[in-house]
Amino acid sequence: MNDERMQVLQMVASGQVTAEEGGFLLAALDHDGAAAAGGDAVVAQGKPRYLRVMVTEHGEHGKKVNVRVPIQLLRAGVKLGTMLPDQAKDKVNDALRQKGAAFDISGLKAEDLDMLLEHLDDLTVDVEGEKSSTVRFSVER
Repeated sequence: MNDERMQVLQMVASGQVTAEEGGFLLAALDHDGAAAAGGDAVVAQGKPRYLRVMVTEHGEHGKKVNVRVPIQLLRAGVKLGTMLPDQAKDKVNDALRQKGAAFDISGLKAEDLDMLLEHLDDLTVDVEGEKSSTVRFSVER
Protein backbone atom coordinates (compact mmCIF):
# COMPACT_ATOMS: atom_id res chain seq x y z
CA MET A 1 0.00 0.00 0.00
CA ASN A 2 1.48 3.37 -0.96
CA ASP A 3 1.98 6.29 1.45
CA GLU A 4 -0.85 8.39 -0.02
CA ARG A 5 -3.45 5.64 0.48
CA MET A 6 -2.20 5.03 4.03
CA GLN A 7 -2.44 8.74 4.77
CA VAL A 8 -6.08 8.83 3.61
CA LEU A 9 -6.92 5.80 5.75
CA GLN A 10 -5.29 7.45 8.78
CA MET A 11 -7.34 10.62 8.15
CA VAL A 12 -10.53 8.53 8.18
CA ALA A 13 -9.45 6.67 11.32
CA SER A 14 -8.67 9.93 13.16
CA GLY A 15 -11.96 11.54 12.10
CA GLN A 16 -10.37 14.27 9.98
CA VAL A 17 -12.55 13.17 7.05
CA THR A 18 -15.68 11.02 6.85
CA ALA A 19 -15.56 7.50 5.45
CA GLU A 20 -17.39 8.71 2.33
CA GLU A 21 -14.89 11.53 1.80
CA GLY A 22 -12.07 9.04 2.29
CA GLY A 23 -13.64 6.81 -0.35
CA PHE A 24 -13.69 9.71 -2.81
CA LEU A 25 -10.04 10.48 -2.06
CA LEU A 26 -9.02 6.85 -2.56
CA ALA A 27 -10.96 6.72 -5.83
CA ALA A 28 -9.20 9.88 -6.97
CA LEU A 29 -5.84 8.34 -6.12
CA ASP A 30 -6.76 5.21 -8.10
CA HIS A 31 -7.84 7.37 -11.05
CA ASP A 32 -4.64 9.46 -10.96
CA GLY A 33 -2.45 6.39 -10.65
CA ALA A 34 -4.07 4.68 -13.64
CA ALA A 35 -3.79 7.84 -15.74
CA ALA A 36 -0.12 8.29 -14.80
CA ALA A 37 0.60 4.69 -15.75
CA GLY A 38 -1.06 5.25 -19.12
CA GLY A 39 -3.77 2.70 -18.31
CA ASP A 40 -7.50 2.94 -18.51
CA ALA A 41 -8.85 4.35 -15.22
CA VAL A 42 -12.13 2.47 -15.59
CA VAL A 43 -10.35 -0.88 -15.78
CA ALA A 44 -8.05 0.01 -12.87
CA GLN A 45 -10.96 0.97 -10.65
CA GLY A 46 -12.86 -2.28 -11.10
CA LYS A 47 -16.55 -2.89 -11.49
CA PRO A 48 -19.09 -0.16 -10.78
CA ARG A 49 -20.51 -0.31 -7.26
CA TYR A 50 -22.92 2.65 -7.21
CA LEU A 51 -24.90 4.82 -9.58
CA ARG A 52 -25.09 8.39 -8.28
CA VAL A 53 -27.91 10.63 -9.51
CA MET A 54 -27.78 14.31 -8.55
CA VAL A 55 -30.61 16.68 -9.43
CA THR A 56 -30.14 20.41 -8.98
CA GLU A 57 -33.16 22.64 -9.46
CA HIS A 58 -32.25 26.12 -10.66
CA GLY A 59 -33.85 29.27 -9.39
CA GLU A 60 -34.30 31.25 -6.24
CA HIS A 61 -35.29 28.30 -4.04
CA GLY A 62 -33.29 25.62 -5.86
CA LYS A 63 -33.38 22.15 -4.37
CA LYS A 64 -30.75 19.47 -4.60
CA VAL A 65 -31.27 15.71 -4.61
CA ASN A 66 -28.31 13.37 -4.27
CA VAL A 67 -29.11 9.64 -4.56
CA ARG A 68 -26.59 6.80 -4.46
CA VAL A 69 -28.03 3.52 -5.76
CA PRO A 70 -26.12 0.26 -5.28
CA ILE A 71 -25.48 -1.42 -8.64
CA GLN A 72 -26.49 -4.74 -7.05
CA LEU A 73 -29.97 -3.29 -6.55
CA LEU A 74 -30.13 -2.41 -10.25
CA ARG A 75 -28.96 -5.91 -11.17
CA ALA A 76 -31.63 -7.43 -8.93
CA GLY A 77 -34.22 -5.24 -10.64
CA VAL A 78 -33.12 -6.50 -14.04
CA LYS A 79 -33.39 -10.10 -12.82
CA LEU A 80 -36.84 -9.45 -11.36
CA GLY A 81 -37.90 -7.89 -14.65
CA THR A 82 -37.22 -11.18 -16.42
CA MET A 83 -39.66 -12.92 -14.06
CA LEU A 84 -42.57 -10.57 -14.75
CA PRO A 85 -45.50 -12.13 -16.60
CA ASP A 86 -45.88 -10.97 -20.21
CA GLN A 87 -49.11 -9.14 -19.35
CA ALA A 88 -47.30 -7.07 -16.70
CA LYS A 89 -44.43 -6.33 -19.09
CA ASP A 90 -46.96 -5.08 -21.66
CA LYS A 91 -48.49 -2.71 -19.09
CA VAL A 92 -45.07 -1.35 -18.11
CA ASN A 93 -44.11 -0.86 -21.76
CA ASP A 94 -47.42 0.94 -22.42
CA ALA A 95 -46.82 3.24 -19.45
CA LEU A 96 -43.30 4.00 -20.69
CA ARG A 97 -44.60 4.79 -24.19
CA GLN A 98 -47.20 7.17 -22.71
CA LYS A 99 -44.34 9.00 -20.99
CA GLY A 100 -42.46 9.24 -24.29
CA ALA A 101 -39.97 6.43 -23.71
CA ALA A 102 -40.20 3.78 -26.44
CA PHE A 103 -38.49 1.04 -24.47
CA ASP A 104 -39.25 -2.67 -24.25
CA ILE A 105 -38.36 -4.08 -20.82
CA SER A 106 -38.78 -7.67 -21.98
CA GLY A 107 -35.46 -7.41 -23.83
CA LEU A 108 -33.48 -6.00 -20.90
CA LYS A 109 -30.52 -8.17 -19.87
CA ALA A 110 -27.66 -7.82 -17.39
CA GLU A 111 -25.25 -7.04 -20.25
CA ASP A 112 -27.52 -4.13 -21.21
CA LEU A 113 -27.20 -2.75 -17.69
CA ASP A 114 -23.39 -2.83 -17.91
CA MET A 115 -23.46 -1.02 -21.25
CA LEU A 116 -25.98 1.52 -19.92
CA LEU A 117 -23.81 2.23 -16.88
CA GLU A 118 -20.77 2.68 -19.08
CA HIS A 119 -22.59 5.34 -21.12
CA LEU A 120 -24.24 6.98 -18.10
CA ASP A 121 -20.94 7.77 -16.42
CA ASP A 122 -20.49 11.55 -16.24
CA LEU A 123 -23.68 12.25 -18.19
CA THR A 124 -25.36 15.60 -17.54
CA VAL A 125 -28.87 16.41 -18.74
CA ASP A 126 -30.37 19.91 -18.57
CA VAL A 127 -34.14 19.80 -18.15
CA GLU A 128 -36.03 22.88 -19.28
CA GLY A 129 -39.56 23.62 -18.16
CA GLU A 130 -41.48 25.57 -15.58
CA LYS A 131 -38.61 24.86 -13.20
CA SER A 132 -35.35 24.09 -14.95
CA SER A 133 -32.93 21.64 -13.42
CA THR A 134 -29.78 19.67 -14.11
CA VAL A 135 -29.54 15.90 -13.69
CA ARG A 136 -26.06 14.42 -13.42
CA PHE A 137 -25.30 10.70 -13.48
CA SER A 138 -22.00 9.19 -12.41
CA VAL A 139 -20.73 5.73 -11.63
CA GLU A 140 -18.71 5.10 -8.49
CA ARG A 141 -16.27 2.27 -8.21
